[in-house]
Amino acid sequence: MTTDQGPDEQAAPDAPDPAAVAGEQQLALPVERTGMFGTQTTGDTSGYGGLRVRRPAQPSTPRPYGWYFDEIADRLTERLAEEDSDFSTAVERVVVEHGELTLHVPREHLVEVAKLLRDDPSLAFEMCLGVSGVHYPWDTGQELHAVYPLLSIRHNRRLRLEVSASDADPHIPSLVDVYPACNWHERETWDFFGIVFDGHPALTRIEMPDDWKGHPQRKDYPLGGIPVEYRGATVPPPEDRRSYS
Repeated sequence: MTTDQGPDEQAAPDAPDPAAVAGEQQLALPVERTGMFGTQTTGDTSGYGGLRVRRPAQPSTPRPYGWYFDEIADRLTERLAEEDSDFSTAVERVVVEHGELTLHVPREHLVEVAKLLRDDPSLAFEMCLGVSGVHYPWDTGQELHAVYPLLSIRHNRRLRLEVSASDADPHIPSLVDVYPACNWHERETWDFFGIVFDGHPALTRIEMPDDWKGHPQRKDYPLGGIPVEYRGATVPPPEDRRSYS
């Protein structure tokens, strides 16, 4: 009997099954909810009551990142070193997904990294396209995220900066001094999510009325509603049906 595999291509007899290893890693992740819809008040009639939905681990992309992403990381590493800083300190992790580069930056390094990305000629991210807020109630200690998409017109390149803060301390430095157009976007993100941008010149509501209570795009914001009866069945209001546990 002959084989086309070379000696280096033949699997060792005791080598673990990659599919089994991946399955064990998946089973080790924490359970986010059970059942198809996460219901806790009534029986799950979907047939998936025993389903366990596990929370994926935080993604992190190793080198090489591909495309122009490595050039950005290399140059940012050099510039941070010149400022007596370090890439591994100023950037918590790098995520490359769907052909997009995201740098997760601790809030204390946000302004420093943004200035280097804007001012270095080989980076030249001259424009910030906005600020998006995200609320993850289950992400303990970093429930609130602010996402900044940056554009280099000179090099036709894009990347994102992402910063997190906790519900208990929802403060992130303002980037208005670096990208003045962030003024309106930071106001909107504070209005809807409650992220406080320290150093903003006038952090006031921009969408909701001035006397509005709370931040309506947070996932713990009350949905309200009333029960509805339909053909003998009672549908509870949205506030009683929502669950993120």
